[in-house]
Amino acid sequence: MKLSGALVVLGVVLLLTSGGNCGICPAIKEDIEIFLDQSVTDYVNFIKQYKEDTATLKNAEKLKKCADDKFTEEDKESIKSLLKKIEASIAC
Repeated sequence: MKLSGALVVLGVVLLLTSGGNCGICPAIKEDIEIFLDQSVTDYVNFIKQYKEDTATLKNAEKLKKCADDKFTEEDKESIKSLLKKIEASIAC
């Protein structure tokens, strides 16, 4: 996945879940932090709290492995920076 694609997806998710006040839902913020910084097992266990079906957990595992293989540290820092900018935005 290219960084630009990941950022677009992330931006859309954040806008749709903001409820109009641009506050990032704590579960989504935690999800992103675990997704970017922790192991595949940690991420799958986090997802399991919300949805325990096999297909969802397999997809979460595949997505995390793909991101770990493709994202550079610079990509991860860019995503974190975007999150901070969204939360700090005056427009929110």
